[in-house]
Amino acid sequence: MSDDGRADGPPVASDEEDPAVEADGPRTATVRTTHGDAGLVADALAPDDTDSMAVSVDGDAIDCRIERPTTGGLRSTVDDYVVNLRIAERIAERAREHRAADGAVGTETTADGTAAAEGAVDAAETRDTDADTRHTDTNT
Repeated sequence: MSDDGRADGPPVASDEEDPAVEADGPRTATVRTTHGDAGLVADALAPDDTDSMAVSVDGDAIDCRIERPTTGGLRSTVDDYVVNLRIAERIAERAREHRAADGAVGTETTADGTAAAEGAVDAAETRDTDADTRHTDTNT
């Protein structure tokens, strides 16, 4: 730790502080991931997309190209995107599990990654009007 209380190590430059931004050009990264329902995951992430991101969905893959003026800014944006991506994928997986548990007998996955069931009853007909608020990760 330095004398002024800050952690030692290389400083992480913000976009505004980096004088080399113009000379070196932008930094880019592409994150490509595959999902059972890539469109759903991409839609869940869309509210957090920034102007520095270009997202496209191709079948079961999401491609996210990120361009930032500095390495530190790129690292921060990629980190934020990956954290949000992991959360969105977990939520989509839980939704598939709950759909399957809500009366789907002999479930199969359709081309878009959603659960399809032979002889399944419409979930709206079998569900109470109260929302299911159980959290399946916590033992009670």
